[in-house]
Amino acid sequence: QMVLRESGGGSVQAGGSLRVSCEANRPTYSRGFVGWFRQAPGKEREGVATIKRDDGNTSYADSVKGRFAITQDISKNTVYLQMNSLKPEDTAMYYCAATGFYRVVTDNLDPDEYTYWGQGTQVTVSS
Repeated sequence: QMVLRESGGGSVQAGGSLRVSCEANRPTYSRGFVGWFRQAPGKEREGVATIKRDDGNTSYADSVKGRFAITQDISKNTVYLQMNSLKPEDTAMYYCAATGFYRVVTDNLDPDEYTYWGQGTQVTVSS
């Protein structure tokens, strides 16, 4: 059973920074992805950033490019999301997720591609 646990959310003023972490209780699929997603009240869940476990390739939503950075520490089964220059519109519940074993992913920013999900951590950015 894959369990993901997020930590590091909180409240910050616009322009500030936060780093959230996602720790898995076991290694994720070596050829799969771990991603960060967010969901604001009344909105659909959207992909923010993803990283491929074997080669470290990353993808970002246009809205966060240049501000957010996703990294991984494979030895700790942990993925990080560094968020800089935060804006009020970044306010949301942030979830990490991992793709299922042996799944072939066609759109790594699509939440439907992900099988395992954490409980989420709240990020609030005030103006």
